[in-house]
Amino acid sequence: MRIRERIAVVRTLSSFPRSTLALFGAALAFVAGCAATHPTPPAPVSGERPRLVVLLVVDGLPQRQVVEYWDQLAPDGLKRFLDRGAWFSDAHYGYAVTETGPGHATILTGAYPHRSGIIANQWRNPGTGELENCVADPSAPYVGRVGARLEGASPKNLMVESLGDVLKRLDARSKVIAISGKDRGAVLPAGKSGTAYVFQAQTGEFASTTYYMKEHPKWVTDFNAKKIADTYFHQEWKPLLAESAYARSVPDERPWFARGGKLPKTLGQGVGRDQYELMPRFYADVLASPFGDALLLDFARAAIEGESLGRDAAPDILVVSLSSHDYINHAYGAESRISQDHVLYLDRAVQDFLNDLDTSVGRDNYLAVLTADHGFMPAPEYSQSLGRDAGRVSPAQLLARLNAGLVKKFGDGRWALSMSAHGVLLNRLLMAQKSVSLPDVSEEARRLLLEEHAIEAVYTRAELESGSRAGAPAFEAMRNTWHRERSGDLQIELKPYWMYDSGTTGTTHGSHHPYDTNVPILMYGPSWIPPGRIDRHVEVVDIAPTLARILRVPAPAASEGKLLPLEAAVR
Repeated sequence: MRIRERIAVVRTLSSFPRSTLALFGAALAFVAGCAATHPTPPAPVSGERPRLVVLLVVDGLPQRQVVEYWDQLAPDGLKRFLDRGAWFSDAHYGYAVTETGPGHATILTGAYPHRSGIIANQWRNPGTGELENCVADPSAPYVGRVGARLEGASPKNLMVESLGDVLKRLDARSKVIAISGKDRGAVLPAGKSGTAYVFQAQTGEFASTTYYMKEHPKWVTDFNAKKIADTYFHQEWKPLLAESAYARSVPDERPWFARGGKLPKTLGQGVGRDQYELMPRFYADVLASPFGDALLLDFARAAIEGESLGRDAAPDILVVSLSSHDYINHAYGAESRISQDHVLYLDRAVQDFLNDLDTSVGRDNYLAVLTADHGFMPAPEYSQSLGRDAGRVSPAQLLARLNAGLVKKFGDGRWALSMSAHGVLLNRLLMAQKSVSLPDVSEEARRLLLEEHAIEAVYTRAELESGSRAGAPAFEAMRNTWHRERSGDLQIELKPYWMYDSGTTGTTHGSHHPYDTNVPILMYGPSWIPPGRIDRHVEVVDIAPTLARILRVPAPAASEGKLLPLEAAVR
């Protein structure tokens, strides 16, 4: 049963008498047996390379959320990885700006931002001061939307090759498809030679860009014609389990929640069927709900069939970046009841998808990996309720205080131009005009910033270039984030439980602290993956070289990871 059908069942079953439920259960079993047939899967490839590698990236899923609800998981979703696959309890990102773009760039390149160039979701160009998005590319508009307000996208800012690029270079028959609700979630894992498809909140459809193709293949056009997103119009998201099951989570409607912080909730609330100009708001609601996962996985199923993935001896890669959890955690926090409920729905959706892969590709023919692009920090107000030192820092106000201090030391002028990727761009032109050196301004800026209660560490360009502060707090993580051509003149790290924010609601990610870096790495593929739990410290950069070894191809050229210690798995 698909996840959207499961949601509808939750909403209606409670109204049926017990005798009717018995008949309903029998009917469900019959329908399941008569479900639409898949093509006969290829013969098993035991001892050979997997025909298909499936990478599921759950946007914004911290490791702690995988294990907190173990007792409430379905038998064959996340538990397939936990009980019959390999999972790493101490897996981390090894850099500081843990955002969606850098995370998705890291997983299949094996390279951290100091090599990949994807230092954040967006940054200021140090030379021009212009804001640059990690994947935006107006020269590559979305197919069918040339001239539209929506910008295009491509991997032009990605400076390194991915595992998919290696695979396709060695065998042109291999296919690499990446799907996401966000442009960066699809474009970066697809690498330079794969194909990315992104959900369009303006239309409720999926589209690629002209970087990849001039027009969509028929299977994409056919899928979009079904208007599946529209079937969720005014559907209700209700809790999957009874009220008592959520006692371990923060209740609904806390003061720090964004709007809509209570279940049940109706998608597209306040939007009428004839208010087409408001439909983008409804499509955004779909993406920030369990229906968003269902929609992305339905498109992934269509891609498997339409591209015949996993059907021949040339290995393929399918990446599905499930964006919904990130939106939910940003609005309400990973500790919320809404987030817990979404994890449970996500778990059931993964179960449905894996069961379909068993049939369409063959249980012994694919390797599945589930990870995340970053974790999530608790909302500062939640941390304060537990007695932690926590809070919000306005970037604009921080920059203003920094400039005020620099004026006192060096005279009038805008010495700090802007913040960028958790760093500061200093005014080189002003320094030249006033004959002040970069080291002098950098040192004074560092001193002023460290007077801020929320700031843990500040490092200068010279230190980051030379590595001279090795062993200092957060230095290695910040050095792995910092890129000479794209980053600022100082890099800043906040203390635990502090975040950059000018508002009063929601929460975020983006630090080197464990709640942001510790993410799941779960693997399933009986022909290649010994089952068990591994407690050794590993890093997300280790995924790419490990998959390369299994696929029997070289690791991406810029990869800095090691092979995951699968031999250390213990039951």
